[in-house]
Amino acid sequence: MTATTDGSTGALPPRAASASDIRTESTPLAAGTADTRDAAARAIQRATDFLLSTQDAEGWWKGDLETNVTMDAEDLLLRQFLGIRDERTTRAAALFIRGEQREDGTWASFFGGPGELSTTIEAYVALRLAGDAPQDPHMARAAAWIRGRGGIASARVFTRIWLALFGWWKWDDLPELPPELIWFPKWAPLNIYDFGCWARQTIVPLTVVSAKRPVRPAPFALDELHADPRDPNPVRPLAPVASWDGAFQRLDRALHAYRKVAPRRLRRAAMNTAARWIIERQENDGCWGGIQPPAVYSVIALHLLGYDLEHPVMREGLASLDRFAVWREDGARMIEACQSPVWDTCLATIALADAGVPADHPQLVRAADWMLGEEIVRPGDWAVKRPQLPPGGWAFEFHNDNYPDIDDTAEVVLALRRVKHHDPERVEKAIARGVRWNLGMQSKNGAWGAFDVDNTSPFPNRLPFCDFGEVIDPPSADVTAHVVEMLAFEGLAHDPRTRRGVEWLLAEQEPNGSWFGRWGVNYVYGTGSVVPALVAAGLPGSHPAIRRAVAWLETVQNDDGGWGEDLRSYHDAAEWSGRGASTASQTAWALLALLAAGERHSTAVGRGIAWLAETQRADGSWDEPYFTGTGFPWDFSINYHLYRQVFPLTALGRYVNGEPFAALPSSRSSFGRAS
Repeated sequence: MTATTDGSTGALPPRAASASDIRTESTPLAAGTADTRDAAARAIQRATDFLLSTQDAEGWWKGDLETNVTMDAEDLLLRQFLGIRDERTTRAAALFIRGEQREDGTWASFFGGPGELSTTIEAYVALRLAGDAPQDPHMARAAAWIRGRGGIASARVFTRIWLALFGWWKWDDLPELPPELIWFPKWAPLNIYDFGCWARQTIVPLTVVSAKRPVRPAPFALDELHADPRDPNPVRPLAPVASWDGAFQRLDRALHAYRKVAPRRLRRAAMNTAARWIIERQENDGCWGGIQPPAVYSVIALHLLGYDLEHPVMREGLASLDRFAVWREDGARMIEACQSPVWDTCLATIALADAGVPADHPQLVRAADWMLGEEIVRPGDWAVKRPQLPPGGWAFEFHNDNYPDIDDTAEVVLALRRVKHHDPERVEKAIARGVRWNLGMQSKNGAWGAFDVDNTSPFPNRLPFCDFGEVIDPPSADVTAHVVEMLAFEGLAHDPRTRRGVEWLLAEQEPNGSWFGRWGVNYVYGTGSVVPALVAAGLPGSHPAIRRAVAWLETVQNDDGGWGEDLRSYHDAAEWSGRGASTASQTAWALLALLAAGERHSTAVGRGIAWLAETQRADGSWDEPYFTGTGFPWDFSINYHLYRQVFPLTALGRYVNGEPFAALPSSRSSFGRAS
C-alpha cells in the first residue's frame, strides 16, 4: 500500500506530477537498462545546468525555507504589539495566509497534513488583524473547527502567550517562567544550557515577557474561538502527584506563588542579566541565532525593558526580521523561520561534484571561497560544555557565530574536499579546524548531536511551558552518520572515536532495518544518511546491518519506483514508516543508501533512477510540495526548496559516476564481523 499526505487519514496512490511540468518519454524506462543510464546522464546535465544557474554571484546557494503560517501570523502580531504594523505588509501576509487555508477551514503544519489547532488559531487571528470578518465564510469555517477541538483553551502554550499579549488570554493561566532561571549554574537541573540552543534562545527572552506580563489593547474580541465563552479559561485537572507531569504541574504552581513574593530588586536584576545575555548573542546582522522565533521574542523582551525602537539593538533586530520575508510574484509575503545558505551551498557543491562537474570549475571554487569565509573562529554557547576546545566550524545561516552546528561542519568539510582550490593551504587549515571541533563535540555515548554536547537532560521536555516541540538536542543517527562519513573521508575510519560512532549507529538500527531521522523525514532520511556513512567507514555491503537496510528500502519502494514518507511516521511509525507519496528528495535518499550498499544494478535502483528521470521538469528541476525536512519531529516541519534539486542530482551522479568513497584507502574488515 502506498500512502500519501493528501488528507489526514487514508492511503492513496502517489501524487503524479503534471504532464506540463515533466519531461516525458515515449515509453516508460526499463529498470537498469542502457536507456535508464542514458536518461540519467541527460537528467544530470539538465539538473547541473539548472543548479549552476541559481548560484548567487558571491558563491552561495539558498532555497526558500518554507514552514507554516504561524511564522506569518506571529510577524503580524509582533508588529501589532509594537505599533508598527503597516497596510502593505498586512495585506501581503494575509494574502499568503489565505492561500494556505484548506477546504475545511483549517491550516496544517505541513503540506497535506491534518488541520492543526494552534496553527489555525494564529492564522485566524492574523486574518482578523487584516480585516477579515468573523462572518466571512472562510473565517466561520475556521472558527467552528477551532471550537470543535476545544477552542483557545486547548492551544499550545506559545499560542496562548501571543493571545495574552493582547488580553485574549489570562497570564495567570499560563505556565510561569521566572527570569531567575538565568542564574542557575550549569550543573543545576533546568539551567538554560540544559535546553537545546534554539529553545535556550527563545526561553531567556520569554522569562522577561513572563515576568512583565504585558497587555496591549486588543483591537477586537475573540469570543468566537472559545468552546464555551462563559468559561473561556477552564481549569485543567492536575496529573497524579507521583507522575512526572504531576510533579512539574505542582512545581509550576509553586512558581506562581513565588511570583507574588519575589523581591523586586532580585527580579529586576535577573531581568537585566537576561537582557545582557540576549544582547551579547545578537549577531552582526541584528538577528539572534539566525532564526526568526528567538529574534521575535528578544525584540519583545528588550522593548519591555525600556529599549525604544530606535535603539541600535532594536533597530537592527527589526531590520533582520524583514530579511526573513520572501515576496512572491502575486504580492504575497511568506516568512522564513530561518535561512539555510551554508547548508544549501555545501550540499549543492557535493551534488555538482558528484555529478561530474570538474573540481576546479569556477563556480565550485567560488562556493568554496564563500564557505571558507563563513568559518566560525570564536567560541559560542557550545564552549560552556567544551571550554578548552578551540573553535572551528560552520553554522547553518548567513550570520550565526554563536551556534555553529556539527552537521553543517561535517558536510562543509565533505564539500571542500571535492573542490580544487587555488589556496590549498587555507582549505587544509580550515578543514583541520572543523575536524578537530567535530571530534571535540562528540557526546559521551560516542554519537553527535546538532549543536551541543550531551544535551540530554530529561527535565526540560517535562515543563508545562515546553509543549511547542523538542527542546533538547540529544545525539541523532543522521548527524552522527554525517560526522562518521566525514571522518572516513579524512582517513580516520579506524580512529577510536569514529569506531565509537559506528558502534552507536549499529546499536540504533530499528528492528525493521531502518534508522530514525531526526532532521529529515524520517526513516528514509535516517537510512539514507547512515548506510553511506557505514560503508565509507569500512562496513562491507554484505554486513547484516546493511542488508537489513537494503531489504527495508526495497520493501517500502512505491509502485511508481520512487520513495516517500509522510511526517505522520513520527507519531505512528507502524503505519507510516517509509510510506508516503514519492518525492524527489526522499527517492534520492533511498538511492544514496542503495548505491552505497553496492546495489547499483538492482531492480530497485533502476526503478528509482527511472522515476527521477521521468519526473524531472524540462528546465532540469523537480516539483516537491511535500515537506521532507524536520525542525521538531512532527511539531515543526520544513520544506527546503533546494532539497528537490541537490539530492536527486547527487543520487544520479553517483549512479552514473560511481561512489565518491569507493576508492578510500580503508580496510573494510574492521567492522565486518559486527552485528
